[in-house]
Amino acid sequence: MDAVPVVVLAGFLGAGKTTLLNHLLRASGGTRIGVVVNDFGAVNIDAMAVAGQVDAMVSLSNGCVCCVTDEGGLDDVLGKLTGARVDVIVVEASGIAEPQAVVQQVLASADPRVGYGGLVEVVDAVEFADTRARHPELDKHLQIADLVVLNKVDRVDAAALAEVFAVVTELAEGGAIATTEHGRLDPGLLFDLRERPKPAQLSFDDLEDHSEHVHAHYQSVVFTSDEPMHPERLVDFLNGRPDGVFRIKGFVHFGRLERYELQVVGGYLRFRTARWGRGEARRTSLVLIGVDMSGLDDQLAECVGEGDDQAMFAVHRHTES
Repeated sequence: MDAVPVVVLAGFLGAGKTTLLNHLLRASGGTRIGVVVNDFGAVNIDAMAVAGQVDAMVSLSNGCVCCVTDEGGLDDVLGKLTGARVDVIVVEASGIAEPQAVVQQVLASADPRVGYGGLVEVVDAVEFADTRARHPELDKHLQIADLVVLNKVDRVDAAALAEVFAVVTELAEGGAIATTEHGRLDPGLLFDLRERPKPAQLSFDDLEDHSEHVHAHYQSVVFTSDEPMHPERLVDFLNGRPDGVFRIKGFVHFGRLERYELQVVGGYLRFRTARWGRGEARRTSLVLIGVDMSGLDDQLAECVGEGDDQAMFAVHRHTES
């Protein structure tokens, strides 16, 4: 069973976390999202039509699930949500803990059903300078974020936006940056979308006005190679975290008996081994997802090549035991 990715959503008061969270719920389509918040008030449950409530868990009519918890109960709630067969979990870090503390809890989870889906830091483009002055820790948050969402860009002029973007780019150290209006981030940037089954009745998502949707659209690059990949070159590429890349997923052919399943989210890198299927073509097949990506095909093509056992040590350091 594949692990359920847990996306940690962070940002200071007024940045637009709640707006982005509710947008993800409305635009989830057939994807079942589990949400962990500090207060049900953070999620517009009434507008989503509550189907039922059990303890601190609310089931929404579109198949999503909302939980309330504090920092100490996070691991238990993640277990409940994975048991509820959701496709992805979004944890709103505000009011629960510092984002890095939440990330550490997710990474330290002993539950094999829990996977890391990235730290997303939402930033108010209008109040960026004032927020940095009030909260110097914002710089650290941007440095460790896997994706920075620069929100409310429609409310600043081009010169001011360019200045903010330059500072965020420097602090994010090459991480992916998406710009949004009203928190309208394309969900496909954060997680894989599921097909929506044909509805028996209209849902609130069907009634949502899509005419003004201005998503921060993501880009995807597909790379395939029938030739083996050189382990050290590929790991160097992955650790370099090319600008704009948020997620990488797929399988890698290193010329070994095993195939290597790859998951990259920001600076998080993991391989997992499995046997090639009977009759399965031995090839590398990767999908790279992010914003403003270019030249990745050429960079990956340079990673093609045979590697010896010593070169495989670079891969083994990032392989689940």
